Amino acid sequence: MEITQTDVTDLLARLGPGDSYMYLPSDLDPQDLTDLLGSRFGAPRTLVLDGFTDPTVDESRGAALLVPFENRAVTIRAWAYGDQWVGTGTARDAEGAERPVLVVAHREVPEPLAVAPDEEEDVDWMERLIRITGWTQPAQRPDVDWAEVESRLGTALPSDYKRMVETFGQGAFDGFLGLNQEPWTGLREDGLLIWAGTEHEDLYCWRADGDDPDRWPVVVRSFDGEDVPFGCQAAEFVCRILIDPHHPFTMARYFDTHWFMNYRKSN
Repeated sequence: MEITQTDVTDLLARLGPGDSYMYLPSDLDPQDLTDLLGSRFGAPRTLVLDGFTDPTVDESRGAALLVPFENRAVTIRAWAYGDQWVGTGTARDAEGAERPVLVVAHREVPEPLAVAPDEEEDVDWMERLIRITGWTQPAQRPDVDWAEVESRLGTALPSDYKRMVETFGQGAFDGFLGLNQEPWTGLREDGLLIWAGTEHEDLYCWRADGDDPDRWPVVVRSFDGEDVPFGCQAAEFVCRILIDPHHPFTMARYFDTHWFMNYRKSN
Protein backbone atom coordinates (compact mmCIF):
# COMPACT_ATOMS: atom_id res chain seq x y z
CA MET A 1 0.00 0.00 0.00
CA GLU A 2 1.40 3.39 -1.01
CA ILE A 3 0.83 6.42 1.18
CA THR A 4 1.18 10.14 0.45
CA GLN A 5 1.32 13.34 2.50
CA THR A 6 -2.34 13.90 1.62
CA ASP A 7 -3.14 10.51 3.15
CA VAL A 8 -1.18 11.46 6.28
CA THR A 9 -3.13 14.70 6.60
CA ASP A 10 -6.42 12.81 6.28
CA LEU A 11 -5.38 10.21 8.87
CA LEU A 12 -4.33 12.86 11.38
CA ALA A 13 -7.61 14.70 10.81
CA ARG A 14 -9.51 11.46 11.54
CA LEU A 15 -7.62 11.06 14.80
CA GLY A 16 -8.39 14.62 15.83
CA PRO A 17 -6.63 16.81 18.40
CA GLY A 18 -7.18 14.56 21.43
CA ASP A 19 -5.68 11.24 22.51
CA SER A 20 -6.44 8.71 19.79
CA TYR A 21 -4.89 5.92 17.72
CA MET A 22 -5.58 3.59 14.84
CA TYR A 23 -4.22 0.36 13.40
CA LEU A 24 -3.43 0.69 9.71
CA PRO A 25 -3.57 -1.88 6.87
CA SER A 26 -0.92 -4.57 7.21
CA ASP A 27 0.38 -4.00 3.68
CA LEU A 28 1.43 -0.41 4.53
CA ASP A 29 5.20 -0.08 4.99
CA PRO A 30 5.69 1.54 8.44
CA GLN A 31 8.93 3.14 7.26
CA ASP A 32 7.07 5.00 4.51
CA LEU A 33 4.80 6.58 7.11
CA THR A 34 7.78 7.36 9.35
CA ASP A 35 9.57 9.06 6.45
CA LEU A 36 6.53 11.15 5.56
CA LEU A 37 6.04 12.28 9.15
CA GLY A 38 9.76 12.96 9.44
CA SER A 39 9.69 15.24 6.40
CA ARG A 40 6.83 17.11 8.05
CA PHE A 41 7.90 17.23 11.70
CA GLY A 42 11.68 16.65 11.68
CA ALA A 43 13.75 13.91 13.30
CA PRO A 44 11.76 11.58 15.59
CA ARG A 45 12.52 10.30 19.05
CA THR A 46 12.52 6.50 19.34
CA LEU A 47 10.27 5.43 22.23
CA VAL A 48 10.19 1.69 21.56
CA LEU A 49 12.57 -0.40 19.45
CA ASP A 50 12.16 -4.14 18.88
CA GLY A 51 9.74 -4.31 21.79
CA PHE A 52 12.04 -2.55 24.29
CA THR A 53 10.91 0.80 25.68
CA ASP A 54 13.51 3.52 26.21
CA PRO A 55 13.80 3.74 30.02
CA THR A 56 14.01 7.54 29.87
CA VAL A 57 10.54 7.88 28.31
CA ASP A 58 8.22 9.87 30.56
CA GLU A 59 5.39 12.37 30.16
CA SER A 60 7.77 15.02 28.83
CA ARG A 61 9.09 12.61 26.18
CA GLY A 62 5.88 11.19 24.71
CA ALA A 63 4.92 8.41 27.13
CA ALA A 64 1.24 9.12 26.47
CA LEU A 65 1.65 7.65 22.98
CA LEU A 66 2.35 4.21 24.45
CA VAL A 67 -0.72 4.04 26.70
CA PRO A 68 -3.15 2.56 24.10
CA PHE A 69 -0.82 -0.35 23.34
CA GLU A 70 0.09 -1.38 26.90
CA ASN A 71 2.99 -3.81 26.36
CA ARG A 72 2.19 -4.54 22.70
CA ALA A 73 4.24 -1.77 21.06
CA VAL A 74 7.03 -3.15 18.86
CA THR A 75 8.55 0.04 17.42
CA ILE A 76 7.24 3.54 18.10
CA ARG A 77 8.82 6.81 17.00
CA ALA A 78 7.48 10.15 18.16
CA TRP A 79 7.45 13.83 17.27
CA ALA A 80 6.64 16.88 19.37
CA TYR A 81 4.47 19.30 17.41
CA GLY A 82 3.09 22.24 19.34
CA ASP A 83 0.73 20.90 21.99
CA GLN A 84 0.54 17.44 20.42
CA TRP A 85 2.60 14.25 20.33
CA VAL A 86 2.46 12.29 17.08
CA GLY A 87 3.71 8.71 16.89
CA THR A 88 3.94 5.87 14.41
CA GLY A 89 5.50 2.45 14.07
CA THR A 90 4.10 -1.00 14.75
CA ALA A 91 2.24 -2.70 17.59
CA ARG A 92 0.48 -6.01 18.11
CA ASP A 93 -3.30 -5.97 17.84
CA ALA A 94 -5.72 -7.95 20.03
CA GLU A 95 -5.04 -11.09 17.97
CA GLY A 96 -1.26 -10.73 18.35
CA ALA A 97 -0.58 -9.64 14.77
CA GLU A 98 2.03 -6.91 14.29
CA ARG A 99 0.49 -4.00 12.37
CA PRO A 100 1.37 -0.39 11.51
CA VAL A 101 -0.13 2.21 13.84
CA LEU A 102 -0.64 5.95 14.01
CA VAL A 103 -1.24 7.59 17.38
CA VAL A 104 -1.63 11.12 18.75
CA ALA A 105 -1.73 12.43 22.31
CA HIS A 106 -1.93 15.77 24.07
CA ARG A 107 1.45 17.30 24.87
CA GLU A 108 1.84 19.28 28.08
CA VAL A 109 4.21 22.15 27.45
CA PRO A 110 5.55 24.05 30.47
CA GLU A 111 4.01 27.48 30.82
CA PRO A 112 6.67 29.81 29.45
CA LEU A 113 8.00 32.61 31.54
CA ALA A 114 6.79 36.01 30.42
CA VAL A 115 9.07 38.08 28.28
CA ALA A 116 11.39 39.79 30.75
CA PRO A 117 10.95 43.54 31.25
CA ASP A 118 13.64 45.64 29.60
CA GLU A 119 15.01 46.69 32.96
CA GLU A 120 15.44 43.12 34.22
CA GLU A 121 19.12 42.22 34.48
CA ASP A 122 21.03 38.94 34.40
CA VAL A 123 18.37 37.03 32.46
CA ASP A 124 19.61 33.67 31.22
CA TRP A 125 17.88 33.80 27.85
CA MET A 126 19.01 30.31 26.88
CA GLU A 127 17.36 28.82 29.97
CA ARG A 128 14.26 30.81 29.11
CA LEU A 129 14.34 29.50 25.54
CA ILE A 130 14.61 25.91 26.79
CA ARG A 131 11.58 26.53 29.01
CA ILE A 132 9.57 28.15 26.22
CA THR A 133 10.16 25.26 23.81
CA GLY A 134 9.66 22.51 26.41
CA TRP A 135 13.05 21.10 25.38
CA THR A 136 13.95 17.93 27.31
CA GLN A 137 16.45 16.18 25.05
CA PRO A 138 20.16 16.03 25.84
CA ALA A 139 22.49 18.50 24.17
CA GLN A 140 22.60 17.65 20.47
CA ARG A 141 26.06 19.02 19.61
CA PRO A 142 28.03 19.35 22.84
CA ASP A 143 31.39 18.75 21.17
CA VAL A 144 31.41 21.50 18.54
CA ASP A 145 34.99 22.66 17.94
CA TRP A 146 34.29 26.36 18.25
CA ALA A 147 37.98 27.22 18.25
CA GLU A 148 38.24 25.75 14.76
CA VAL A 149 35.06 27.46 13.56
CA GLU A 150 36.08 30.83 14.96
CA SER A 151 39.59 30.50 13.52
CA ARG A 152 38.14 29.77 10.08
CA LEU A 153 35.71 32.70 10.32
CA GLY A 154 38.36 35.01 11.74
CA THR A 155 36.21 36.11 14.68
CA ALA A 156 34.92 34.98 18.05
CA LEU A 157 31.17 34.24 18.21
CA PRO A 158 28.49 35.14 20.77
CA SER A 159 28.29 32.70 23.67
CA ASP A 160 24.48 32.44 23.66
CA TYR A 161 24.52 31.42 19.99
CA LYS A 162 27.11 28.72 20.69
CA ARG A 163 24.90 27.41 23.51
CA MET A 164 21.92 27.32 21.15
CA VAL A 165 23.79 25.23 18.59
CA GLU A 166 25.20 22.90 21.26
CA THR A 167 21.78 22.47 22.92
CA PHE A 168 19.39 22.20 19.97
CA GLY A 169 21.60 21.18 17.05
CA GLN A 170 20.34 21.30 13.48
CA GLY A 171 16.71 22.24 13.08
CA ALA A 172 14.17 25.05 13.37
CA PHE A 173 12.16 26.75 16.08
CA ASP A 174 8.48 26.01 15.46
CA GLY A 175 9.63 24.34 12.24
CA PHE A 176 10.06 27.86 10.82
CA LEU A 177 13.16 29.68 12.14
CA GLY A 178 16.15 27.64 10.96
CA LEU A 179 19.24 27.78 13.20
CA ASN A 180 22.51 27.89 11.24
CA GLN A 181 25.09 25.50 12.64
CA GLU A 182 27.74 28.13 11.99
CA PRO A 183 27.21 31.69 10.78
CA TRP A 184 26.91 32.39 7.08
CA THR A 185 29.21 35.09 5.75
CA GLY A 186 27.24 36.15 2.66
CA LEU A 187 26.60 39.64 4.06
CA ARG A 188 30.03 40.16 5.57
CA GLU A 189 30.73 43.12 3.28
CA ASP A 190 27.76 44.79 4.99
CA GLY A 191 29.20 44.02 8.42
CA LEU A 192 26.66 41.24 9.04
CA LEU A 193 27.00 37.57 10.00
CA ILE A 194 23.89 35.42 9.47
CA TRP A 195 22.99 33.05 12.33
CA ALA A 196 19.44 32.02 11.33
CA GLY A 197 16.78 32.46 8.66
CA THR A 198 13.21 31.68 7.68
CA GLU A 199 11.44 30.22 4.69
CA HIS A 200 10.17 33.74 4.01
CA GLU A 201 13.78 34.69 3.22
CA ASP A 202 14.27 36.88 6.28
CA LEU A 203 17.88 36.62 7.48
CA TYR A 204 18.70 36.93 11.19
CA CYS A 205 22.14 38.46 11.60
CA TRP A 206 24.50 40.20 13.98
CA ARG A 207 25.99 43.61 13.36
CA ALA A 208 29.54 42.37 13.96
CA ASP A 209 30.91 45.60 15.42
CA GLY A 210 33.50 45.64 18.19
CA ASP A 211 35.72 43.02 19.77
CA ASP A 212 33.10 41.62 22.19
CA PRO A 213 30.68 39.37 20.25
CA ASP A 214 28.42 39.12 23.31
CA ARG A 215 27.56 42.76 22.68
CA TRP A 216 26.76 42.36 18.98
CA PRO A 217 23.14 43.41 18.31
CA VAL A 218 20.74 41.42 16.17
CA VAL A 219 19.82 42.83 12.76
CA VAL A 220 17.11 41.33 10.55
CA ARG A 221 17.75 41.60 6.81
CA SER A 222 14.20 41.28 5.52
CA PHE A 223 13.25 39.63 2.24
CA ASP A 224 12.98 43.08 0.60
CA GLY A 225 16.51 44.06 1.62
CA GLU A 226 15.64 46.30 4.58
CA ASP A 227 17.81 46.09 7.72
CA VAL A 228 15.86 46.17 10.99
CA PRO A 229 18.07 46.52 14.11
CA PHE A 230 17.29 45.15 17.58
CA GLY A 231 19.17 45.98 20.76
CA CYS A 232 19.49 42.41 21.99
CA GLN A 233 21.38 39.17 21.46
CA ALA A 234 20.30 36.08 19.54
CA ALA A 235 18.75 33.97 22.33
CA GLU A 236 16.76 36.92 23.67
CA PHE A 237 15.59 37.73 20.13
CA VAL A 238 14.30 34.17 19.61
CA CYS A 239 12.51 34.20 22.98
CA ARG A 240 10.78 37.44 22.15
CA ILE A 241 9.61 36.50 18.66
CA LEU A 242 8.23 33.20 19.99
CA ILE A 243 6.02 34.64 22.73
CA ASP A 244 5.65 38.40 22.25
CA PRO A 245 2.65 39.00 19.96
CA HIS A 246 3.66 42.64 19.53
CA HIS A 247 7.15 41.91 18.19
CA PRO A 248 7.49 42.97 14.52
CA PHE A 249 8.73 39.48 13.60
CA THR A 250 6.50 37.59 16.02
CA MET A 251 5.70 33.91 15.62
CA ALA A 252 3.26 34.01 18.55
CA ARG A 253 0.33 34.59 16.21
CA TYR A 254 0.87 31.19 14.59
CA PHE A 255 1.35 28.90 17.61
CA ASP A 256 0.26 28.96 21.24
CA THR A 257 2.99 26.51 22.22
CA HIS A 258 6.50 26.28 20.85
CA TRP A 259 9.03 23.59 20.08
CA PHE A 260 12.28 22.93 18.26
CA MET A 261 12.02 20.69 15.18
CA ASN A 262 15.19 18.60 15.13
CA TYR A 263 16.54 17.68 11.70
CA ARG A 264 19.10 15.19 13.01
CA LYS A 265 18.58 11.74 11.52
CA SER A 266 17.56 9.07 14.01
CA ASN A 267 19.48 5.81 14.33
